[in-house]
Amino acid sequence: MPRTTARRGWLLAASLLTGALAAACSSGPAPHAAPSSSPLTSAAPGSGAPASPTSAAPTSGSPTTAAPAPSTPRRTTAPPPPATSNLTTAQLVGQRIVYSYPGLTPPASLLQRIRAGQVAGVIFFGQNVSSAAQLRSAVATLRSAQQASPVHQPLLLMTDQEGGIVRRVPGAPLQSAKEIGATGDPAQAAPAGSAAGVNLRGLGLNLNLAPVLDVYHSPGDFADSAQRSFSSDPATVASMGSAFIRAQQQAGAAATAKHFPGLGAAGRTQNTDLEPVTINESLTRLRQVDEAPYPSAIAAGVRLVMLSWAVYPALDGSHPAGLSPTVVQELRGRLGFGGVTITDALEAKALTAYGSTGNRALAAVSAGMDLLLCSSQSVSQGDAAAQALVSALDSGRLNRAAFAAAAARVTALRSGLG
Repeated sequence: MPRTTARRGWLLAASLLTGALAAACSSGPAPHAAPSSSPLTSAAPGSGAPASPTSAAPTSGSPTTAAPAPSTPRRTTAPPPPATSNLTTAQLVGQRIVYSYPGLTPPASLLQRIRAGQVAGVIFFGQNVSSAAQLRSAVATLRSAQQASPVHQPLLLMTDQEGGIVRRVPGAPLQSAKEIGATGDPAQAAPAGSAAGVNLRGLGLNLNLAPVLDVYHSPGDFADSAQRSFSSDPATVASMGSAFIRAQQQAGAAATAKHFPGLGAAGRTQNTDLEPVTINESLTRLRQVDEAPYPSAIAAGVRLVMLSWAVYPALDGSHPAGLSPTVVQELRGRLGFGGVTITDALEAKALTAYGSTGNRALAAVSAGMDLLLCSSQSVSQGDAAAQALVSALDSGRLNRAAFAAAAARVTALRSGLG
């Protein structure tokens, strides 16, 4: 998934994150269709690519070797989630929101929300980091606030540490996905995943928004130009991605496969951080190429999947993937993913037609997304999302049982991380 100005991160050259399906989480109407409109001024989706203008979305490139079809999906399993019935509405909503903040020091307003049990996690960008020691201090401050919370599960403390130029914090992995892919050896992905996990745990983080499973279609396209794709061959992406996932999670950091159902067909200038993108792939090609790495990732036990903000007419021509119940069901129902779904950056300009943060949050939850990534580096963004969801629950627009089931999936994830 792309990342815009606010998520532009630290581009380091050397060494320097059981519930029922939530696919129909709303008892109210589905989000309105989103016609393309002019860009808006917010920034920062969750994958961390260099910003570039976007346009319409045809794709090119010769067919590549398809990974094995998921004829018998293997479901991700998780321990029984802790109960959420004793939470207030504000606390229940908070279990589904990832906050961000500006600068090097967590602000008092964010610490207050954490102490009140109204925050699921925090995402870090380059602007939040001056050194490893400073980051550890900030993490310690956040963890201290969490210890005073009535919600006892650890915070999800995350970043985009993909490798190569997309690294938000100091240290490993130094190699990009493209460099690993160029070796032709899937075993080379495991050391990178392990190094990412060890590095993040050493900094106090427990979740990485990586690896990217986009299968690039043409040399120099969006995923390839940023060196974020392992290969144009879905079988290679599947084997390398699953190796990265296993090694990283064995090191103690939850992995996130992104950006489902795939941004590999996006051209060089197509960036959902900046404006709407449409991926005009056939359903056959989407499933045989773009989605092909995901069954292996699910079999490897990946804890989270991030959905893209592109529109895929072969699945749903009216909504971006992360706002589409149809696309969420493609992941959960067809591929059997039972873990946590997470949005890309809620402030992305691909969502301009959906209006305010509150409207976007409601549309994402209604589609079946579990975690909302409020990554504009403003505490007020997370607050706006929370206020809209509290109102929708209180009014009955959202089904409380389905909402709680999604929160329980997130709580189960948190319970398994330090």
